[in-house]
Amino acid sequence: MFTLNPSNAEFVVVAFEGPDPYAQAGGLGVRMAGLTRALAHRGFRVHFFFIGDPNLPGVESDGPLTLYRWGQWISRYHQEGVYAAEIEKKVDLDSSLPYFIRDQIARPAIAAGKQLVILTEEWQTSEAAIILSDILHEAGLRDRTVIFWNANHKMGWHRINFARLGYIASITTVSQFMRHLLQQYGVNPIVIPNGIDGAWFDDIRRTDTVKLRQLYSRPLLVKVGRFDPDKRWIMAIEALAQLKRQGLGARLIMRGGMEPHGGEVFHRARQLGLEVAELYMSGFPTKDEVLARLEHEHFVADIIHLRLFVPRDLLALLYRAADAVLVNSGFEPFGLVGLEVMASGGVAITGGTGEDYARAFVNCLVVDDDNPRHLADLVRYAMNNPEVRSRLTRAGRATARTYHWDRVLDELLAQITLAFQRQHPEGENY
Repeated sequence: MFTLNPSNAEFVVVAFEGPDPYAQAGGLGVRMAGLTRALAHRGFRVHFFFIGDPNLPGVESDGPLTLYRWGQWISRYHQEGVYAAEIEKKVDLDSSLPYFIRDQIARPAIAAGKQLVILTEEWQTSEAAIILSDILHEAGLRDRTVIFWNANHKMGWHRINFARLGYIASITTVSQFMRHLLQQYGVNPIVIPNGIDGAWFDDIRRTDTVKLRQLYSRPLLVKVGRFDPDKRWIMAIEALAQLKRQGLGARLIMRGGMEPHGGEVFHRARQLGLEVAELYMSGFPTKDEVLARLEHEHFVADIIHLRLFVPRDLLALLYRAADAVLVNSGFEPFGLVGLEVMASGGVAITGGTGEDYARAFVNCLVVDDDNPRHLADLVRYAMNNPEVRSRLTRAGRATARTYHWDRVLDELLAQITLAFQRQHPEGENY
């Protein structure tokens, strides 16, 4: 019986987003970096293609993991980020990457007796996956290859030929909620959740937590995410204003994106009489540097907007120090941030869509509607019940550990093994 292992299999991973700050616009970049590192840590050779920083090397290797920053010749003219000139980058990827993979990776890997696993992500890679399947078939290499395509979001689904994609690839998604959405397109995907890195479980210095809490009155709230209406930023702002009207010195530390919806968010904050302060820092400041600036500035505003790169250890500190972290999305395919909050020992207030891991009043709090008063009520509940907070954070960390990439990878590898077995139902040698 075939068992997938580093001696008999090689991975190709394709996505728009990746580990570079240039290539990260949301949770996909975090997912891809974690997934590829986890595969490499298991000893698999991994070729990861993504739309990377045009100012970094085109190819970069770190042990068994090789990064390929595709389309740099386009990205040089679009330094804003991964999705600038998105269609041009997709067309370039479709017309060039499948042939590169066939000639430079598939042929030598299969000639060396290995199986090839192709993992593709989101709508931008669906056509490339189809083309790659066709040309591998023409080259006599397809029976030694399995192709997976994963949906992290519903964006771009109207552009996908699902009948064709479902024929050549195993379709997966990250939550039961997303599975139900895909079924409307005649697709019955496999659910394999996102994973989180073990670094989210690192110890956080108590002195840092105390320092941050002493800087700001309670309740201290944190919200991080793109400026997308689905993230319900305006609901969070209105809940903050409601807490202020109730006589609480509520503060919100936030990190948004570059999206236009941010203008609407800050306009609503001004309408509600909330003061906004912005903290700018260039480059890639460390956690301690940002903490020092926050201490020096000693902002008295209701909202502190971090206009800077936020390192992971600072995010974990913010999540731990906050009375509540608002991950109250109205549409969430999976809810990676909620899990990161749990792993950090914080209290997450999630939405009620794709967060399969969320159990209200067991490991987190859940707001099921868009009423800001209900969100404010949950914040007060979290702040005023220390024994509940302790129970939520213990259960939350235990839940998060079940989504560690090591465990999620076991699920993925099992599904890949089954896919190879389906391609060889008679049990012939691989």
